[in-house]
Amino acid sequence: MTDKKALKRESIIQAALQLFSLNGFHGTTIPDIAKKLHMSVGNVYNYFSSKDILAQEIIKYTSQALGKEIHKVNMMDVSAKEKIGKIVEVYFMMAKDKPEMIEYFLRVYLSNREVFHHGCEGMVCVSGFITEIMIFFDESVSSGELRNQDFFSAFGLFMGYLGGMVFLKGEDVLPKPIEEYIDDISYNIYNALKV
Repeated sequence: MTDKKALKRESIIQAALQLFSLNGFHGTTIPDIAKKLHMSVGNVYNYFSSKDILAQEIIKYTSQALGKEIHKVNMMDVSAKEKIGKIVEVYFMMAKDKPEMIEYFLRVYLSNREVFHHGCEGMVCVSGFITEIMIFFDESVSSGELRNQDFFSAFGLFMGYLGGMVFLKGEDVLPKPIEEYIDDISYNIYNALKV
């Protein structure tokens, strides 16, 4: 793919990500996306053959973006406790600075599972993020810092805290900015997972 085509594809993903996050999957049409980009509907279809395919590409895109940030944390030579703090910070800062990415996950991916049945079964489309979290858990258990337990139990606990706080932020019920909760949430997650 040429650089120009790659940039156009990325611009479609970005516009669709914003509209899907704001209006939901069913509340957004390909003509809405085309209008936002000042391009023809047919041209959008040249890049993505359906709205479902576009939705799947967006979840891969957001998962890879988050996975890249967590990979940086995994490469740090610090304790599991410090890595938890960094992962919480990455997630909360993404929720603050790029809320459409987290909103997309919550409002589209989790709420419209039927869209992701063909080609995104299981965790295929979120593997960029999931893989890095698995690496974090594996290394932290191997070092003796975290308890050896079922991945999904640990992952559910971790994501429950993160998703819950981001949801509360989105509902505007947190009395303080989300970044002011990083230390408390990190402490709670660490204490729930440590040996």
